[in-house]
Amino acid sequence: MSTPVRLVVFALGLVAVFAAAVGIGRATGPVGPVGPADGREVAHAGAHDTDTDTDTDEPGLPGGLASSLDGYTLELDRATLRPGTREVAFRITDEDGDAVTDYRVEHEKLLHLVAVRRDGAGYQHVHPELGADGTWRVPLDLTPSAWRLIADFTPEDAGDGAGLVLGVDLLVPGPTDVVPAPPLTRTATVDDYTVTVTGSLVAGEHSTLELAVSRDGVPVTDLQPYLGAYGHLVALREGDLAHLHVHPEEGPSGPTVAFTAEVPSTGRYRLHLDFQHEGVVRTASFVLSAEASHDDH
Repeated sequence: MSTPVRLVVFALGLVAVFAAAVGIGRATGPVGPVGPADGREVAHAGAHDTDTDTDTDEPGLPGGLASSLDGYTLELDRATLRPGTREVAFRITDEDGDAVTDYRVEHEKLLHLVAVRRDGAGYQHVHPELGADGTWRVPLDLTPSAWRLIADFTPEDAGDGAGLVLGVDLLVPGPTDVVPAPPLTRTATVDDYTVTVTGSLVAGEHSTLELAVSRDGVPVTDLQPYLGAYGHLVALREGDLAHLHVHPEEGPSGPTVAFTAEVPSTGRYRLHLDFQHEGVVRTASFVLSAEASHDDH
């Protein structure tokens, strides 16, 4: 091969590597410390109890988009795992690089972990076990794809309203089926239960959603508490998987559970409702579109 030809091949290789790096960066979202340059605290959408006011009107980064925030970092033991049921191990480290071992109980758990395929075709909400060395472990059912792991937690020594939601990518290699985006849907069926959601999402505003549970056409009025409530709702924005964790308003044990949520932008959101009945936790999933605030018109 002549020298000019070799130079052309080398240049094309650099272009390919650069393009791949850009694609990965767009897929994974921001990493590293994110926040105002002057160090002021901001609210972090997606964490438990995120309605805490702060000293600034600047919007916070939606939950789950950064792997490192406010001095805490989500670190996977292994960033690639084979398909199947695999144990996932990770740590939350502080600004000194030490594993955090003390957490506050939030909604009956020390840490909530959501595992979602980037194409939305897989979803799991689990609660890992914490080891004495600060390592969290949990088995996950992993199909070939890129997965996003989103950890929702509050360190024991954090200040008031300092719940965090961090995210990191996990690669599961293998042939991946192309799954088309589902249509908007307000009704979901799981086993012999039907769940219907009413209400609308409005970007930047508190929105009320009501989810009604029935079984074989009969309203369910004896839902059981799960994680301290009659329902547990997670919303993920399609595309970047920005995470919003919402909880129900106080009310009866069914058939309708009301939630208040505030999504950061317009667009499509996938909602996953965990509810418990007769000792079994089930998940109903929906796709809603958030509309623009009336103030924007």
